[in-house]
Amino acid sequence: MDSRPDSRPDTRLDALQARLGHRFADAGLLQRALTHRSFGADHNERLEFLGDAVLNMAVSGLLYERFSGSDEGDLTRVRAHLVREDSLHRAALALGLPEVLRLSEGEARGGGAQRPSILADAVEALIGAIYLDGGLVPATRLVRQLFGELIAGTEADSWSKDAKTELQEWLQARKLSVPAYRIVATRGQAHAQTFEVECAVPTLGLAEQGEGRSRRAAEQEAARRMLGKLKASDRPGGPLRS
Repeated sequence: MDSRPDSRPDTRLDALQARLGHRFADAGLLQRALTHRSFGADHNERLEFLGDAVLNMAVSGLLYERFSGSDEGDLTRVRAHLVREDSLHRAALALGLPEVLRLSEGEARGGGAQRPSILADAVEALIGAIYLDGGLVPATRLVRQLFGELIAGTEADSWSKDAKTELQEWLQARKLSVPAYRIVATRGQAHAQTFEVECAVPTLGLAEQGEGRSRRAAEQEAARRMLGKLKASDRPGGPLRS
């Protein structure tokens, strides 16, 4: 029986490189990018670290082009929503990574090839590997392939913070206690009620009210009004600055 290692090319890796739009000069980089730490010492975590940085830079460039009128805060927020495990997991499935990952037998039996965190890490590792193998151009081309359509179809406003989150962050940044919300009144029939909610910041002795067709909507409106008052007061000459 012939015990020599099988030198035939892995057609699955050929197909993957076609989907990536990049053929590796260093096949070892591709193998490492697909290797989970459970498989062996030459795993993909260092490539993942590098790929994360390349991915963020490439997405930043795409967002800079797409949202020419948005400020740094908006761009950072949109990037955070795009570059996360869920979107990377979907990208991994589109690339067919579950069938080419290298996992230990135990990890494979436990469903590791379908685990979102493992797949997301592998996408970042592949981006890092392509960057090392071919430079920034092919790595950015892959990022555009994976995220370009999503970025083109999104609006910066759709990723904006809600008023309650922004208010809480505003207060915490100034080491003030978080706001308290309470229902002041409800009006109308059960199927068509209007809620009136108060948002209070006791440490500042301030309160604002908001209305909405749900408690959540009323809380958001009250928070929006409170935030507007606080931002106005925080300007030079305002009560919070006096």
